[in-house]
Amino acid sequence: MMVENPTREEIKKILEESKRIAIVGLSKNPERTSYQIAEALIHAGYQIIPVNPSIDEVFGIKAVSSLTEIEGSIDIVNVFRRKEFLVDIAKSTAKTNAKVFWTQLGLADEEAYKIAQEAGKTVIMDRCIKVEHAILIK
Repeated sequence: MMVENPTREEIKKILEESKRIAIVGLSKNPERTSYQIAEALIHAGYQIIPVNPSIDEVFGIKAVSSLTEIEGSIDIVNVFRRKEFLVDIAKSTAKTNAKVFWTQLGLADEEAYKIAQEAGKTVIMDRCIKVEHAILIK
């Protein structure tokens, strides 16, 4: 599998410059990883946009059912969905102004990688945004 992530310095720059993070598959369940990571991102000062058609809101923030419904700029699309959904999510991301397509730890897909990259997105796969933030942003 040929998925090449940006360097640590590039990831640090992305995290420092980003403000709005769309979280695909964000759960309302506090036990779920997506919820815990979204909460950490909010505490770190990011604005999050929940993307999940099966919830109305989380953290008091109105959810949207798809990436293409988001108004305004998106810095990072952070994905918490199973591998079989990555290609479709990459295609949706390609239709947005998002700068970065980021999949969670354990998630990588070569076709999704190509789609997002060909759409001009920076692609980060198989990395936890919360862990990267903790390591890189002091």
